[in-house]
Amino acid sequence: MAVDVHQHLWTPSFLEALRARTRPPVLDGWTLVLEGETPYEVDPADHDLDSRLKRNAGLELALVSLSSPLGIEHLPPAEAWPLVDAYHEGARALPAPFGAWAAAPVADPDPVRLAATLDQGFAGLQLPATAVQDDAGLRRAAPLLDVLEERGLPLFVHPGPAAGGAAGSEPVWWAAVVPYVQQMHAAWYAFQAFGRPRHPRLRVCFALLAGLAPLHSERQINRGGHGRGLVDPDLFVETSSYGPRAVDAVIRELGIDVVVNGSDQPYAEAPSPDLGDAARHAITVVNPHRLLTRKESQS
Repeated sequence: MAVDVHQHLWTPSFLEALRARTRPPVLDGWTLVLEGETPYEVDPADHDLDSRLKRNAGLELALVSLSSPLGIEHLPPAEAWPLVDAYHEGARALPAPFGAWAAAPVADPDPVRLAATLDQGFAGLQLPATAVQDDAGLRRAAPLLDVLEERGLPLFVHPGPAAGGAAGSEPVWWAAVVPYVQQMHAAWYAFQAFGRPRHPRLRVCFALLAGLAPLHSERQINRGGHGRGLVDPDLFVETSSYGPRAVDAVIRELGIDVVVNGSDQPYAEAPSPDLGDAARHAITVVNPHRLLTRKESQS
């Protein structure tokens, strides 16, 4: 079954709600205005239903979600709910192969309203990483996560609003490469440290390979974190715009030298510590000063 869990499609009801606002986030025609960011010209073709249906022709399911970088979930509930409701209305009306993630404001979580939304057939809940990137955020979101856990539905963690400098001072790629990645990295480790003990059965999928957070496990271990060889089978990662190099690295970290449910049999044999001929050539010949190693003290 071909499934895409990460798409954004702004439906007419959602566009109307964004255009009805008088302050960010607001859509002026097709110009998107966000707090602290340079106005962005949205391409209408990116949200054309017929075009998207053609692109999704090979999929059996395509899950759309609220665009969390807009900051809607962090708005006061009185401002957030009209936008969230408009998103839900449009998402429910989409034809196959579309499905959708529910959305919910996080300033004052409403588990009853979330439960009613999930009753309408939504696949689970998406939250911005900025809402679950520390203990306080996970505590605040706990009533929503409890609803998911009780129903056996997943959480999708997506980058939230980009905190940046003065509008226009950063290159166009900055948000995607810096704050989005940092948010996902923090959310991965926050859930591991604080979320999993409170929600032992919750399935969670992290967008963009969790900001490559799994690749930092060696540093985590060296600073007193849990040892390698354990895996949480209810944590998942989505590739987003990463390519084969990043995907390969994360697969090696999450799927090679790991143990499930206390078994002493890993998924596969651990890799050799030898980096291989290509890496040795790069380190010793192409750029002999690029990789520096630190010798541990023997005292």
